[in-house]
Amino acid sequence: MARYTSFVDLHLILRDEQGRVLFGKRQNTGWADGQLGLPSGHLEDGESATAGTAREAEEEIGVLVKTGNLRLAHLMHHRTTAGRVALFFEATDWSGEITNTEPDKCAGWSFVDPADPTAEIVPYIATALRHIAAGQTYSEGGWS
Repeated sequence: MARYTSFVDLHLILRDEQGRVLFGKRQNTGWADGQLGLPSGHLEDGESATAGTAREAEEEIGVLVKTGNLRLAHLMHHRTTAGRVALFFEATDWSGEITNTEPDKCAGWSFVDPADPTAEIVPYIATALRHIAAGQTYSEGGWS
């Protein structure tokens, strides 16, 4: 049997004073366009998960997050076209102004209540946020 490999997706959860979560409306990506996603990206070779999450924060929304200010909130092992491990980190502190640094991929950023039934959140992200709200740190999906 071949050794299993997986993509590692990094997601950043930023909350405002009301507990709402920062979401960007995806566009022109070819996947989940029109839906709300978190600041996120893929782990690159040679970097730690917290360093990658901090890098994605700066690249996608222009804020600086120190790796020590990231708390792992959830790990999801899910299957799409390939196996994926999604790490959801919550930032306890950050600096800078939220900016749409990738307007070709994102129509804009706003704070949204993740429990709002009208919010069109990417389904696996909505599932992870429900698990986080319930205090569950691990979940699986898409495996049959």
